[in-house]
Amino acid sequence: MSNDLGLPPLAAANRVLVEQRLAEVHDGRGVPETLKIEFRGQPTVVEVIDMPVAQLFYNPGTHRIRAQRSHNPEKDKGLDADPWSEESQDYLHHLLKALPADPDKDDPQFGELRKSLEDYTQLEPGLITREGILVNGNTRRAALKDLGKPSIRVGVLPASTTWADIHAVELSLQLRQDHRRDYSYINHLLAVEEQLALGRSLSDIAHDFHKQLRVIERDAWILAELRDVIRRSASGSSALRLMDFEDAQEKLFELYRAVRSEKTKDKADLVKEYRLAAIVLEFAKTDVRFIGADFHTRWLEPKLPESLKPSVAAGTPSVAIPGLNRTVQAAGQGVASARALTDNILKLKAVEVAGDKADPDERNRASKDKEQIWAAFDGAITDAGKDSRIRKKRQAAPERINNAVSDLRVCVTDLVMARGSGSLDQEAFDDALIRLREVMGELAKEADKSIELPGEGVSWLRAAVMKA
Repeated sequence: MSNDLGLPPLAAANRVLVEQRLAEVHDGRGVPETLKIEFRGQPTVVEVIDMPVAQLFYNPGTHRIRAQRSHNPEKDKGLDADPWSEESQDYLHHLLKALPADPDKDDPQFGELRKSLEDYTQLEPGLITREGILVNGNTRRAALKDLGKPSIRVGVLPASTTWADIHAVELSLQLRQDHRRDYSYINHLLAVEEQLALGRSLSDIAHDFHKQLRVIERDAWILAELRDVIRRSASGSSALRLMDFEDAQEKLFELYRAVRSEKTKDKADLVKEYRLAAIVLEFAKTDVRFIGADFHTRWLEPKLPESLKPSVAAGTPSVAIPGLNRTVQAAGQGVASARALTDNILKLKAVEVAGDKADPDERNRASKDKEQIWAAFDGAITDAGKDSRIRKKRQAAPERINNAVSDLRVCVTDLVMARGSGSLDQEAFDDALIRLREVMGELAKEADKSIELPGEGVSWLRAAVMKA
């Protein structure tokens, strides 16, 4: 989609209405409501007015549902052709309400937002251009529209706002950690990619997105791998989509860490291929962790049906480097075999995702083959997990956390019983919680020092301590 998306059909009427309502704010009594934003790199205060919900337009370039647009290719094409048509705006309305990983389902977070707006009205204003394009508050407008509310409070951008400004302001507002409905992970990756395409450095992007540089480096690597996975999955009219990986965020984080930790390229490639295969087969992250560089030779090979084992020519042929009149050795036999197996799994998954759009016979064959491969991976992961538990030394820190969790579960039961008998020493309980808060602060501090790229658990601990 072009960066300049033109103007909606009610642009002229909205300009007049916005100017009228801004004038009413100036002429009214009391202190006008304002909203502070970042505009062209500078803090800017804009005035807030009420606008009719029905006259505003969803931003077709919003990053919030960028990946989900591919859910319906025909409607996606319609968005490109005419983003302001009723059909295109209805499609955006649907995607803004939908679950990012499966747009056929409603997003519970959207339901919570709608309930909040119904119970408490609108707490934060949105943001529009003078032509009525929503730069921020697209999802809030969708909820208000569903509720039948007539108006929405919005800040108004300067009259000189361009589409470049719209994209920049949206990113500055939405890609920071706050208490609004977060962007899905894939749409965050696409926003990073967009900034890279503009020639911006990773360090600048990290600064603007309020992230550490190593986090943006990880995100750029993950998106590059997902792009490659989608290319490799293409088979006829079927192919995977970025949105198919919305629920794999933590598994992709661990994939990145696992690949980086390997000392040789061949081992790193083996880990990457077999873990990618397991992720596509939708194994839990605790299962994927058991996949190492020796996964195929030790555990998977004996369980794969002969008919599904990849056929790779023997030897390691040379590959010519275009323009240099030189050759290098191609990937090792093991890596080539791993890549061929993963390619097959990606194509099977693409046919499954295509659903009724795929040929019925092809869909049945893909389902049977995928079921056999899944069973082979399941058995191999089970054996690898048993071996890991036998060989792995006991890790003191995680074990102590697990023991503390068990004690806290018992504490919950004790509280219930004490409440029934009226025997709880409330002061002592409060003192104990204060000590717990102090210890959690120390734990979070040391975890930050020890863990380079925190996962979901450490991120929760850090957020919990910051709120305390």
